[in-house]
Amino acid sequence: MTEAADTANLLTLARESLERYLEVHVDDDGALTFMHADVPCVVQATRLADGLTVLSLTCVVAWDLPDDPSIAASAAERAGQGLFGTLGVVHTERGMDVTLRYAFPAEGMDPSPLGTLLMLVVSTASQLRTDLLGIPES
Repeated sequence: MTEAADTANLLTLARESLERYLEVHVDDDGALTFMHADVPCVVQATRLADGLTVLSLTCVVAWDLPDDPSIAASAAERAGQGLFGTLGVVHTERGMDVTLRYAFPAEGMDPSPLGTLLMLVVSTASQLRTDLLGIPES
């Protein structure tokens, strides 16, 4: 199978898995985009080698936060708590942006466990956003 076919098949599987929970959009380049509790997310697929195609999920947890060392420390503390994924803090002219990224080999996964895994990461990103922004839980 070609790289394009591998990645397209895996993105189709990811879309079907996520659509059980969320409204998913397919971008022109095939990437999947969606929102979960005000957290924009994107799923992309890449074939690293024959038989090794990975899904990469990136969630933008928060943006334009005050460039406050305590917020960065809080994000770093959360990163060490066994999250699914890697937290990133980027300092910009407007403050700080926080992302959560998770990449994993997904070939051969069934839709239900794939959807569960993706939603674990997305839910973590949403909870982190709530924590960082001090949003009261409903």
